[in-house]
Amino acid sequence: MPANLLQRITTLHPETGGQMSHRICDVRVVDGLVSEVGDLTPKDDDTVDDLDGYLLLPAAVEPHAHLDKAFLAERIVNKTGDLMGAITAMRENRHLLGVDDIIERAERAARLMAGNGYTAVRSHADTTIEHGLRSVEALTEVRRRVADVIDVEIVALIGWPLMGAAGADQRALAREAMQAGVDLVGGVPHLEGADDRAASEWLLDLASEHGMGVDLHTDETLDPEVLGLVDLAELTLAGFDQPVTASHCVSLGMQPEAEQRRVAELVAEAGISVIALPHTNLFLQGRGHAPMPRGLTAVAALRDAGVTVAAGADNLQDPFNPVGRACPFETAGLMIMAAHALPHDAWSMVSQHSATATGRRTGGLEVGDPAHFVAVRADTVREAIATGPADRRVWRHGREIVL
Repeated sequence: MPANLLQRITTLHPETGGQMSHRICDVRVVDGLVSEVGDLTPKDDDTVDDLDGYLLLPAAVEPHAHLDKAFLAERIVNKTGDLMGAITAMRENRHLLGVDDIIERAERAARLMAGNGYTAVRSHADTTIEHGLRSVEALTEVRRRVADVIDVEIVALIGWPLMGAAGADQRALAREAMQAGVDLVGGVPHLEGADDRAASEWLLDLASEHGMGVDLHTDETLDPEVLGLVDLAELTLAGFDQPVTASHCVSLGMQPEAEQRRVAELVAEAGISVIALPHTNLFLQGRGHAPMPRGLTAVAALRDAGVTVAAGADNLQDPFNPVGRACPFETAGLMIMAAHALPHDAWSMVSQHSATATGRRTGGLEVGDPAHFVAVRADTVREAIATGPADRRVWRHGREIVL
C-alpha cells in the first residue's frame, strides 16, 4: 500500500516528570494512520517529504466557535464592550443576517481555521426566536462545503427564556432544531436567573430524547453566587449518559481555592469536559471591576482534579471579540499568559484535550494514531507558539490540506 514518509522532522516526546523532549525522526503514514516512527529507510512506493527544519505537532481542534457570527465586528458594534452589550448588539441587528450571508462568513472562517492547523471545529449556531433556524441551516451547508478540509460539528445554541410560559416558543424552536441537522444541544442556563437549574435539566432531557451530547455556555459571569456548573454536574451524575461539555465556567475562577477544588472534583466525577475561552472572556469580563480579574475559569484546579480542560478561541472578529486570527498558536499563547500553562500543556489544550472534549482523536506518534498533524518551521513547541510561523503545513487523515 502506498505510504507517505515524513523525513527528518522534529517531534515531541513525553519524558518522566511531565516534561517533553524534541527529537528528529521519520514518520511513515499508511491509509491515514501512523504506521512507523523512527530512523526509517524509504520504500519503493513511499512518497517522501523532506521536512528538515519543521516541527510536527498534533493538529488542533477548535472546541468552541461561533462561525455564524464571524467577521461581523465592522458591521455590528458592541457599544458597551461587555457580554450583554454584545448580546444586545446581535439582537438589534438580526435583520442583517440572512442565510447566504452567514454561509459566506462561516465558510471563510472554517477554511481559515483549516489552513491554520485545525482539522475539526465545534461551532455553536444561534437558535433563537428572533433568528429562527437561519444559523443552523447555514452551518449545515458550510459543513457540507468544507468537508474535504475540516470537520464541522454543530451545536444548537438555544436561546432564553426557556422555562415557563415565556419559554414555550423557544422550547418548540429547540425541538425543531433537533431535526435540522445539529449534532449537540447547547444553551445558556445561567441567563435564566432563578430557573437556571430547571433550564439545564430541560436541555439534558432534550438531549437524552435525541441521543445527543450537550455543550452548555456555563456561568459566563464573574458573579461568584452563580455556580450552575454544580447543577450540571449533579444532573449529569443523576443519570445523563451522553457526553457533557461546560464552556466558559468563568465564575469558578472567582471562588475561594477550597471551593474550586470541591467543584472541580465533582466535575471530574461527572466526567464533564471544560472549555476555557481566553480571547472572549478576557475581552468581555471584568469591565468596571477594580481590581480587574482575568475572567478565566479555574484551569489549574480543574486539571489537578483530572478534568479534561480544552482551550478554544470562541468568537472571531465580532461583537463578542473584535480581534482573533482563527489560529491555535494564538489560543495556546493566551493560555500561557493568562492561565500560566507551560507551552506543551498549552498546545495539548488546543489539540489532544480539545479532541478528547469533542469526542474525537487528533494526531499522535503511536502506531495506529490518526495522521492529523500541523508542521511549522520551529525547533520547539515554545518557539512555535511564540512566533506562530506563517509557513505551516496541515495533514488530515494523512492527506495534506490544500486550500
